[in-house]
Amino acid sequence: MAMAASAPREVPAGVVPKVAFLFLTRWDLPMAPLWERFFDGHRGLYSVYVHTDPAFNGSEPPETSAFYHRRIPSKEVKWGQISMVEAERRLLAHALLDDHSNARFVLLSESHVPLFDFPTVHSYLINSTKVYLESYDQPGATGRGRYKRRMSPVVTASQWRKGSQWFELDRRLAADIVADDVYFPAFRRFCKRNCYADEHYLPTFLNILRPSAGANRSLTWVDWSRGGPHPARFTRMEVTVDFLRWLRGGSTCTYNGRTTDVCFLFARKFLPNSLTRFLRFAPKVMGFG
Repeated sequence: MAMAASAPREVPAGVVPKVAFLFLTRWDLPMAPLWERFFDGHRGLYSVYVHTDPAFNGSEPPETSAFYHRRIPSKEVKWGQISMVEAERRLLAHALLDDHSNARFVLLSESHVPLFDFPTVHSYLINSTKVYLESYDQPGATGRGRYKRRMSPVVTASQWRKGSQWFELDRRLAADIVADDVYFPAFRRFCKRNCYADEHYLPTFLNILRPSAGANRSLTWVDWSRGGPHPARFTRMEVTVDFLRWLRGGSTCTYNGRTTDVCFLFARKFLPNSLTRFLRFAPKVMGFG
C-alpha cells in the first residue's frame, strides 16, 4: 500500500487513458466469455485485475485472453467483514502501480455483465466529471444504527454514510483510498458485527474528503425488490431481449449535468447458466460480439 500511495494521481499528459476493470471474485469467472467479446479489439484502452480466493487453482486462460496473467496476490475474503474492503484496496493498489495510464477504476464481481459495448463504456467513464459511488445518510438500524461511537472523533456520526460497494472511481480518489492511514484503521478496528465495512467505508470516506465529487449513484444495476440481505439472482430464462433493453434505458439520471437514460453500464447478479443467452443477445442488444 505504501508504494501505491505514492503513485501519480494524474495520468501523464499525452497518454491515452485506460479503464481498469477490477474483478473481485470467489473462484472463477463464469461470465468471462462475454467479457472477452466485450474487450475484443480494444487493447490499449483497458486493464484487467482479478482478486480471487487464494485457494483457487483454476487453469490459466490462453495468452490471447484479456484475463491472461491478470490475477493479483490475494487473501481470503469473508462477506460483510473488513477483508472485503482490504481486497478492494489491494485491487486499487495493483492497478495504480501497474499502469500509470489507468484513469478510471470500476469494481466488478463474477456475476457482473456489461450492458453496452466497450467504446460506449470507455467514453462514458473517461469523460465523466463525477465518480460513481453511492454515499447517503440512511436513518434506522441498517444505516445510522451501524455507526460505532468508538470511531469518534476520527469518524463522527454526522459523517457516517452508506452505499453500494460497486464503485467507479477516478485516479485521484483511488490513490487517496490506498493512502488512507486515518479512516481505514478506525474501520478495521471498530466496524465489526452488525457494521458492514464494504457498505460504509468508501461512502463515508468520500463524504469526508470529496463530497462534491460523487454522483451518489452506482453504475451497477441490482434488484433489491425481493427483500433480504442479498439482491435477486437471475437465471437463464429471465434474460430476454426486452429485459436487457429495459436495463439499458429504463431509468433516467444525470450525467455531466445533463439528463440521460444511460444510467447503468453493468448489471448483476446473473447465474452462470445465463451466459448462453447473453452471448446470443450481445450482438443484437449490446452491440458487440
